[in-house]
Amino acid sequence: MKLTLKIWRQASAQTGGRFVTYQLADVSPDMSFLETIDLLNQNLIIAGEDPIAFDRDCHEGICGSCAMYINGRPHGGDRASTTCQHYMRSYRDGDTITVEPWRANAFPVIKDLMVDRSAFDRIIQSGGYISVNTGNAVDANATPIAKDIADAAFADAMCIGCGACVAACKNSSAMLFVAAKVSHLSLLPQGQPERQRRVLNMVAQMDKEGFGSCSNTGSCAAVCPKEISLAAIAHLNREYRQARS
Repeated sequence: MKLTLKIWRQASAQTGGRFVTYQLADVSPDMSFLETIDLLNQNLIIAGEDPIAFDRDCHEGICGSCAMYINGRPHGGDRASTTCQHYMRSYRDGDTITVEPWRANAFPVIKDLMVDRSAFDRIIQSGGYISVNTGNAVDANATPIAKDIADAAFADAMCIGCGACVAACKNSSAMLFVAAKVSHLSLLPQGQPERQRRVLNMVAQMDKEGFGSCSNTGSCAAVCPKEISLAAIAHLNREYRQARS
């Protein structure tokens, strides 16, 4: 396939950026989107130009680093998938594809398609550690947990912190991310000792980082690659209300 790529180029957070148009040929439908950018970067390097900076790591949809808008949709818009799982078979020969970084004040651009998502790290750090000594695997497995509670905890623990929820939200809210992190620990016995302190600290840190407020439009859950449910936000609100009372 031959494709036209309009990619956001920005040298740093302190400089302005702009879209630059590139023509790319010999794109295989079996390539992932990241492999397509690799192909473009190979051409740029051969031509003596600066390659496009972007994040990647696992290529398995579990690290959350391949964060970018593709034609205005986080991760390309495929249901329950990340950018590295987005394949060029979704496009036709001659298509124009627009690629840009997350747009949120709490995620400043580092360079090109790379953004600083360390705000998420600081929110997690604010939650502190689990103080319960669970022993080895045998001891942990001996702790009875109802299946519905275990399933709910595992579902929320699936969050990979990619930031798609923030990118899709009109307010740049991080509520779905924080809800997933708070919810899965509050459901398990190991998370009980710090339960109230954890939710208060994490919500306070979220606000400190400059994320917007949640208005329950549901756009976050619609684009989440791990399909975290809006029910997690409801759970977070209950936890926060109880911790404040």
